[in-house]
Amino acid sequence: MTAKKTASRPVIVCTEHRGVFFGYADDTSGNTIKLERARMAIRFGTTRGLVELAETGPTSSSKVSARADVDIRKVTAVFEVTPAAVEKWENA
Repeated sequence: MTAKKTASRPVIVCTEHRGVFFGYADDTSGNTIKLERARMAIRFGTTRGLVELAETGPTSSSKVSARADVDIRKVTAVFEVTPAAVEKWENA
């Protein structure tokens, strides 16, 4: 029997060391999460804090890294990302 692959979903993952990453994950359980096409929020540039990145995405004042596949360790929070925010992350 073959395991069924679940669709990756867009999430923001925060770490114990205050890292903030946007990317696509199949599984967000556990202390380590594999993110595909991950981008790091170098500077938030938000007026309503971190959760704004999940609701509406990075602003013109935000600074966002290039993309990479990465294993995120020491996870402290996982946020679901709205479709509007995904579009802004992808275009940042």
